[in-house]
Amino acid sequence: MLIKVCGLREAENIRAVEATGADWFGFIFYPKSPRFVDAVPGYLPRRGKRVGVFVHPRQEEVEQRVEQFGLHAVQFHGEADTALCRTFRSQGLTVIRALPATETLAEETAPYQDCVDYFLFDTPTKQFGGSGRTYDWSVLRLYQGPVPFLLSGGLSPAALPDLKRFRHPYCAGYDLNSGFETAPAIKNAEAIKQFCSAATLNLNLEL
Repeated sequence: MLIKVCGLREAENIRAVEATGADWFGFIFYPKSPRFVDAVPGYLPRRGKRVGVFVHPRQEEVEQRVEQFGLHAVQFHGEADTALCRTFRSQGLTVIRALPATETLAEETAPYQDCVDYFLFDTPTKQFGGSGRTYDWSVLRLYQGPVPFLLSGGLSPAALPDLKRFRHPYCAGYDLNSGFETAPAIKNAEAIKQFCSAATLNLNLEL
């Protein structure tokens, strides 16, 4: 299972998170987020994928951040049409389309089936990301694939028992953010390491 840690900003914390065994590392380019990162940190992950997180993305801004941070993937929230997704996928980037997990999930995902690599299903809120709130995962039964997705929305160390019971054939991994923080943009590397180890030991097998 993929483990993505989102909302990184501080160089030494990034080093610590990189050493946990996580696979993808997210940088949030949304000014209203308490995890917003503008300047390039003094250290960037050297393995795995660097993921840029955008809300209502503009092509010029995304292109700038891709070059500035050496991104391997982009994650789009809010207003992001299929043309924009195709544009960056054609450039060799992994494209993740984030959507709220609601009863209209099947309809919302349909237009993106052939232009994204992953979906990310998050807690429905008026904000974008990092709400710390969970949702009823049973709504994901409405999603029938075939694009794999990341499970997001208030995941924390306390979620492991529930994750052991969660089953979905298209769940490819987890998105960790505010539930693994000691402060906004400061991750608890030890908690993430333990979560990664639990996943490796198949405590959440057959998802």
